[in-house]
Amino acid sequence: MPFKIVIPARYASSRLPGKPLLDIAGKPMIQHVYNRAKESLASEVIIATDDSRIEQVAKGFGADVCMTRADHPSGTDRLAEVATIKHFADDDIIINVQGDEPCLPASLINQVAEDLQQHPDADIATLYHQIDQEKQVFDANVVKVVMDRQGYALYFSRAPIPWMRDHFDQPSTLPADLPHYRHIGLYGYRAKFLTHYAELEPCIVEQEESLEQLRALYYGKKIHLTMAQIDPGHGIDTEKDLLAVRDLLNSSSG
Repeated sequence: MPFKIVIPARYASSRLPGKPLLDIAGKPMIQHVYNRAKESLASEVIIATDDSRIEQVAKGFGADVCMTRADHPSGTDRLAEVATIKHFADDDIIINVQGDEPCLPASLINQVAEDLQQHPDADIATLYHQIDQEKQVFDANVVKVVMDRQGYALYFSRAPIPWMRDHFDQPSTLPADLPHYRHIGLYGYRAKFLTHYAELEPCIVEQEESLEQLRALYYGKKIHLTMAQIDPGHGIDTEKDLLAVRDLLNSSSG
């Protein structure tokens, strides 16, 4: 099951400027992500960036770097440009590994690639896991997803979904009869879909929620999800996340 990985990496970040190059246990964040990607079954791993500083650092640790335009509205649009530059075949499977996931297990990358291959009617494959803390349901940095009975996404949101009208009036613990699911931002696509996605105008819900996968749903595309087989590790969205991952990787390297 051959597949390729593209890691989109932007220098600009409203909360953590220069995030891909921030030091974690003596290496830039993007190198940790690249190393996790190389541990997967991917036949090719590419870092896609519009910033010469990231390009220089990535080439310094031996990565294949593809320079892209600076005006892409999302990481998926950046992947579409890479697919065009690299002349990927229409049926090539490309996994989008976010550049702020230095702890991502390689087995989850393989899982997404396999799921997309097994669901030819899906335009995108991705992952979820069950939320067990009510505070995460109300955390805007935790993206929630609601699915149909076959595992296809109905909607993604930073807001609490599904909204438990009676229970959330008096928050306490999450009842087991209505589970809430966190979306894990690891995506698989076919190159043909990426080319089509880049031609679609961004939609209002995508822009307001700042969730690029909503563009696909808005235009009637199908997103299939499977439950992550293991813990996805700690992604980095905030300074608090960065400190936590630094502690984790410093202790493991020591």
